Amino acid sequence: MRLVYFGTPEFAVLPLQELLRAGHEVLAVVTQPDRQSGRGRHLKSCPVKVEALNAGLTILQPGKVREPDFIQTLKVLNPSAIVVAAYGQILPAAIIHLPELGCINIHASLLPAYRGAAPINWAIINGEEKTGISTMLMDEGMDTGPVLLQEETGISADDTAGTLSLRLSKIGAELLITTLKGLENGEVRPVPQTGEASYAPLLKKDDGLIDWSKPAGELCRFINGMNPWPGAYSILENERVKIIRAVPLAGDAEAGKIDRAGKEDLVVGTGKGRLSILDIQPSGKAVMPVKAFLQGRRIKEGMRFSI
Repeated sequence: MRLVYFGTPEFAVLPLQELLRAGHEVLAVVTQPDRQSGRGRHLKSCPVKVEALNAGLTILQPGKVREPDFIQTLKVLNPSAIVVAAYGQILPAAIIHLPELGCINIHASLLPAYRGAAPINWAIINGEEKTGISTMLMDEGMDTGPVLLQEETGISADDTAGTLSLRLSKIGAELLITTLKGLENGEVRPVPQTGEASYAPLLKKDDGLIDWSKPAGELCRFINGMNPWPGAYSILENERVKIIRAVPLAGDAEAGKIDRAGKEDLVVGTGKGRLSILDIQPSGKAVMPVKAFLQGRRIKEGMRFSI
């Protein structure tokens, strides 16, 4: 099938690879413009662009997909379908209705649950026991189009947004190939979404601030859901630190107050129960076990994280 592929982050790499392995003709890959990154503010390409370069594919990086010249380029390419996986811009009607078979989106939830930009993060934060992949035909709403196929997977207590994203990317890659084959032979037909919808709004950097007044179990899910980005963080002794991994403990202690600070453990009070921090990342440094963090720092019981 003649396809144009829209995608940006790591989640979208495996589906692109699978399209090529399956023999589909990828006419072009559309991805976000290079962004400045790091202290040197050097331009950095996104994972999908890197993969497309390695595969020798044509790459398009419009600042805005609504630009008339870009839409005209798509019309000239004349794809049978457009595939979208976590691209990062809302497509206008002129693009959605351009291909014969429509725009097929790989969405990381069991629609209509968790429509929006951050379904993986919010499913973990909210304590869902399962999630999945939906392939769907895009319309002009926010993930409101009819569903083509779905496949679910469980969410474990150890899952982070990073580990779950990788698993869903693999599922999405395989389900995409099945979806395209079914559309070609008529075995897959769009079905309108039914049931109660929920939403997964875009996360911002400051959304990772930890509210220690919440229960320990809820905070563990929050930490996992914010890992790797934007990262769950707090302030300790005027230092911003990211909490990378933690487990809940029984017992009561004042929210945000360090209840125990030994050579190898750091336990903090919460709104209900306590939180044992396992891995932590000081500002500007690599992730480290809490034992390494405690070495050389005078962290004592009674100190507190900001709330």
